[in-house]
Amino acid sequence: MTDADVDGAHIASLLMTFFYQEMRPLIENGHLYLAVAPFYKLTHGAKTVYALNDRHREELIKREFPANAKVTIGRFKGLGEMNPGELKSTTMDPKLRTLLKVEISEADREAVSETVNTLMGTKPELRFRFIQDRAAFAKDLDV
Repeated sequence: MTDADVDGAHIASLLMTFFYQEMRPLIENGHLYLAVAPFYKLTHGAKTVYALNDRHREELIKREFPANAKVTIGRFKGLGEMNPGELKSTTMDPKLRTLLKVEISEADREAVSETVNTLMGTKPELRFRFIQDRAAFAKDLDV
């Protein structure tokens, strides 16, 4: 479980890399999941819903609230900003939470291994080239 922002995604990628390198059977046997925390809290009157991202926020505003409602939108800067009840109900309660299973298909195993070695290996020039090759796709990295 990590924050719903770019920093949280970075931490999640580092954690997945650790499990891939040090405890790969956890992934291969289907035991690694990412808990998806909400990014927004939407409130109008007594009704509160949680959105995972910008698109989900807009969908919920249209679907869950009256057309002209003044919806209060709060953005979580991290899991530490949520009160214990919110964290439990949105990210930890098995009946309500969203989990993403970390899986590597047989067809992708070689490419994943190569990418992990490029990004986490001992050759910084490979990391640098990897980042340079993909920098054009990097936009809106933080909201």
